[in-house]
Amino acid sequence: MAIANNLDTILVPLSLFLSVGYHAFLWHNFKNNPSVTTIGITTLKRREWLQGIKPDDDKKAVLAVQSLRNTLMETILTATITMLVTIGSAALANNAYKASDLLAMTPFFGSQTGRLIVLKYGSALVFLLTSFFCSSIAISSLVDANFLINASGELLSRGHTKRVLERGFLMGVVGSRMLCISLPLLLWLIGPVVVLISSLVMLWVLYGLDYATTLHGLTTTIKCNSP
Repeated sequence: MAIANNLDTILVPLSLFLSVGYHAFLWHNFKNNPSVTTIGITTLKRREWLQGIKPDDDKKAVLAVQSLRNTLMETILTATITMLVTIGSAALANNAYKASDLLAMTPFFGSQTGRLIVLKYGSALVFLLTSFFCSSIAISSLVDANFLINASGELLSRGHTKRVLERGFLMGVVGSRMLCISLPLLLWLIGPVVVLISSLVMLWVLYGLDYATTLHGLTTTIKCNSP
């Protein structure tokens, strides 16, 4: 039992520290050197794209609506998956509680007490609800931006449209990352070793997606002045 408690105490906080530390490092690079991250490159090109849209250009306005629609569908999908995972995790926590006697036979699965199972489900639920909240804000902001892009040029010149659009995309990214972080915590219902392994695999995959300099061994160089 002591070994199982030590695994939960060490491996799960280590997993959270790695996930939070990675995203803090990503945010630092995004703010200070955005051209090395795919999120930063997308943000720079999106600002440039928004500045090129004119109120009297019907073709670009239609293209903007279609582009935002694709992002909006992705955000809605994230919110839907979040709620489905939340409901499914409740059933998984119930089954884990019923099978706690079997899982407690080996220290590999960690401690399986009733209180700890509630903590496992609750910690994952916090990230899932945060993901749903951020995705909801992203949907609202993208819908507003969709309207403002086709509105009069006065709001666009004041930067209001840009702020609404950036908020929508940022909240969408945060919502999807919260969903990613919650997945290893859901595996905590199985055991702390699985949490650490799944977190390392997730960070390895995200690093390959987040940093443009690692894609196919190419170095991306973008020089863009922020408006």
